[in-house]
Amino acid sequence: MTGSDAILSRLMSLHPKVIDLSLDRMHRILAALGHPERHIPPVIHVAGTNGKGSTVAMIRAGLESAGLKVHVYTSPHLAWFHERIRLAGDLISEDMLAATLEECETANAGQPITFFEITTAAAFLAFSRVEADFTLLEVGLGGRLDATNVTDDPRLTVLTPISVDHTQYLGETIEAIAGEKAGILKRGAPCILAPQPPEVREVVQDRADALRAPLRIANQDWQSRREGDALIYQDDHGLMDLPLPVLPGPHQIENAGTAIAALRELGFGRIEARAAVTEAEWPARMQRLTHGPLVDAAAGCELWLDGGHNPAGGQAVAATLAMLAPRPVHLVCGMLNTKDVLGYMQPLSRAADSLIAVAIPGEPNTLPAPETAAYAAEAGLPASTADDVMAAVTRIADEHPGARILICGSLYLAGRVLRDNG
Repeated sequence: MTGSDAILSRLMSLHPKVIDLSLDRMHRILAALGHPERHIPPVIHVAGTNGKGSTVAMIRAGLESAGLKVHVYTSPHLAWFHERIRLAGDLISEDMLAATLEECETANAGQPITFFEITTAAAFLAFSRVEADFTLLEVGLGGRLDATNVTDDPRLTVLTPISVDHTQYLGETIEAIAGEKAGILKRGAPCILAPQPPEVREVVQDRADALRAPLRIANQDWQSRREGDALIYQDDHGLMDLPLPVLPGPHQIENAGTAIAALRELGFGRIEARAAVTEAEWPARMQRLTHGPLVDAAAGCELWLDGGHNPAGGQAVAATLAMLAPRPVHLVCGMLNTKDVLGYMQPLSRAADSLIAVAIPGEPNTLPAPETAAYAAEAGLPASTADDVMAAVTRIADEHPGARILICGSLYLAGRVLRDNG
């Protein structure tokens, strides 16, 4: 166990709830640390239900192509906690992570605080001590009361597609959820709005009007679309003919448009837009696995990995599978018990031939494999269970040579796969 692992383990015990949306504890610890959030590079704050990570990755690629240094904060991590904090382009070092976490632990003095809150404070502290040109902050959950929402003057806010998710924390209706996400908007700070349902757009527009925050709306102020093998982006400045996004799936056309609109708002042009779509990297989002023990077990089958876990994520995965060359598709799936599993399964039932359910190792909120299989069967997808991912992949390879295997469901399962597959 590394030094940071030991500290992270201790921090998990400081608050009984994994999620407890409030800013009071954040304001307290940031004050104790000397308000590092006031001394970080200009912030680009990104919220939404789906597409946050991909959009952040594309904005980062565009900014770095201009020779700029970018801090990035994302969550959750996949394989290692260090993935959450990127300092001026590089993952935070073990020494700096351990020292920063320890400093936050001391400043907190044993008071109740969630794991996400205190680790977000550590990110702000690290960002304040390393020079960079921009800070990309991805919201953890919601927006208004998310631990990242402590900066009063972001350079830009971005809202990716909003749909129903986390209803126990954000509200039962899409309007209520949109109101929570729009809580990141700040007075006078421009906001890029991705394609949204009309009721979401209305909520965000009202919030922007109240704050006099300029709103750049998809399909009104800018648009992106696919034409053949090209991405067409158009706004008030003109039209750009760009390569298709390197991140696979039709939903990445919208995410790319959102990222390019953000770059344009920051004053960048074609070179940075092209880099955004061609150089972005974002693991476990329809990622093709090409080496490791699981690939060996797949024995000639295609092996893919995705961590989309809500109904919109299921729709995106199904649409991506439909774009690939025809081939039988078999799923290996593990889910959390906090998700709309049936809603996730329903679009996949039209894109896959079968599903093998697994539990997520070491995850207390994993849905038991038989329950995941039952949801799949209810959605019309023939389903069975396996002890683990390796057993599931091996069985599919034996029974369906040359098939396309997609390991999918929770990001926690995707992270475990990336760690174990090396």
